[in-house]
Amino acid sequence: MQVEADSVADSAARERDPRRMLRDETLLVLALSLGASGVSALISFIGSVTKPGGLKDQAATLNASAAPGRPWLDLAWQLFGIATALVPVALVAHLLLREGAGLRTLGFDRTRPWPDLARGAGIAAVIGSTGIAFYLAARGLGFNLTVVPEALPDVWWKYPVLILSAVQNAILEEVIVVGYLLRRLGQLGWTPGAALAASAVLRGSYHLYQGVGGFLGNMVMGVVFVWLYRRWGRVGPLVVAHSLLDIGAFVGYALLAGKVGWLPTA
Repeated sequence: MQVEADSVADSAARERDPRRMLRDETLLVLALSLGASGVSALISFIGSVTKPGGLKDQAATLNASAAPGRPWLDLAWQLFGIATALVPVALVAHLLLREGAGLRTLGFDRTRPWPDLARGAGIAAVIGSTGIAFYLAARGLGFNLTVVPEALPDVWWKYPVLILSAVQNAILEEVIVVGYLLRRLGQLGWTPGAALAASAVLRGSYHLYQGVGGFLGNMVMGVVFVWLYRRWGRVGPLVVAHSLLDIGAFVGYALLAGKVGWLPTA
């Protein structure tokens, strides 16, 4: 009887171990990527709201120079930052391959380039205009900092680096926050609604450095992106859409800042 009891206990332990390993794996991937960014953004937000004055009088700067006055060293730092930010995506690809899948199972491949491009462009067109309006309204109401999408020097590599940065953001966020996270939470037994909420809250959390408006706006975007991912079964269109949105924000700001009255500057 004792042998049988030990066998049952060992069997139960073996059943628990894969779930525990998946949970720990997911936490580690997030801790190395956007989960850590969420904590960093929360700390930044707390620092912003405790400063005198409103949020709209403060600025959050993206894509800033890493080596002012030394363009070639600055370029090296920019490319290094973009490359290392994609390491968690490479880790996710490795972990998925170990279970016999891969990024293709998330719909991040080249099997449907034209549908992905068309759908992504459509998403970007819809979200882009509403996103700008929401940002301006949130900033006007004092819920958002002034977001400065780029502060790079006027050098030949400025626009290529901004485009690469936009694509890097899109790949990192959509592969991990949508494709990978939803897959793992599903394997851990989360309900579809709970997984959607977790993905949306995570997306909002690492934009909290922008203020409450950035948090809420990106949460809504997260809900839409999860719904579209479940409908199409692919993160490819989401990566395209996110890339176009960030390219528009980064490059558009670089071209228009100080030239149009409606675009806030620091």
